[in-house]
Amino acid sequence: MGPLGVPLVDLLDRVLATGVVISGDLVIAIAEVPLVRLSLHALLSSVNERVQAPWTDSGPL
Repeated sequence: MGPLGVPLVDLLDRVLATGVVISGDLVIAIAEVPLVRLSLHALLSSVNERVQAPWTDSGPL
């Protein structure tokens, strides 16, 4: 019997159907003194035509 798993297409379909949030922090420090902090917060989700856009028909620009 081969290994059990989920094909990549099915995995992407599940992730886009429900959405996923990616969050992380990167801190660059010298001698335990933080110098630079980068924060990443991203939302990955599919677009649904049935949901109304939050802007008028002319678009956000």
